[in-house]
Amino acid sequence: MLDVSTDQLYGWIAAFLWPMFRLLGLIAAAPLFSESSIPRRAKVGLAAALAAIVSPTLSNIPVVPAYSYEGLLIILNEVGIGIAMGFTMRLVFAAVQVAGEFTGLQMGLSFASFYDRNAGGQTMVVSRFLNLVAMLMFLAMDGHLTMLATVVDSFNGLPIAATPLSGHGWGALARAGSMVFAWGTLLSLPLIAALLTLNLALGILNRASPQLSVYAVGFPITLAGGMLVLMLVMPQLGAYMQHLIEAGLQTMNNILVQFAN
Repeated sequence: MLDVSTDQLYGWIAAFLWPMFRLLGLIAAAPLFSESSIPRRAKVGLAAALAAIVSPTLSNIPVVPAYSYEGLLIILNEVGIGIAMGFTMRLVFAAVQVAGEFTGLQMGLSFASFYDRNAGGQTMVVSRFLNLVAMLMFLAMDGHLTMLATVVDSFNGLPIAATPLSGHGWGALARAGSMVFAWGTLLSLPLIAALLTLNLALGILNRASPQLSVYAVGFPITLAGGMLVLMLVMPQLGAYMQHLIEAGLQTMNNILVQFAN
């Protein structure tokens, strides 16, 4: 007859449960994994499968009942760490979407939008297109695997414990939010500069020849010029998006270091 003590049962549950909460937090906030098109059961199943793989490699796991105060604090810590890491990578794709919003407004495509379930509102066509390009680049770089590997490595640098997380980590995460506007502006800057020059040329042309209505020819010229510039910029977008993804992964490591301090 198999005799299992209460301490052994708590140890087995803790070895599986604590890593799973950190992985669930990541999957709930990270790009690609948090897509609404993926069923929730699949997300939970993925987190459980990864936790089953990771848990045998961990040491010094606290044997604490999940329904205790200390267990609740561990759950909050693990979920917070996972969400912070996933949200950091989400900022990279938010920067790409901001660049698409800026570009769409300059091209006159502000009316060309549709409902996006992930964004929870209307999204411009250009923004959605750039987001798909960034997602494909993320997959081509194995960014999703690197992100999961970073989470697995985080159990060594930031072990499971009931100690509250350092506020420096949350401060670093808040400061990382500035990347959305900075990177989004840099990504859309070539298109904005070209379209601004085109609009200035149309304004000068209207002053020189008032018979030429800018309202009649301005929109098709701006749209065609924006599409042409976007076509010319596309070969260089891959390198810049790769830089954004690498910077997002580096920011994840920096935030983990700040949490540990």
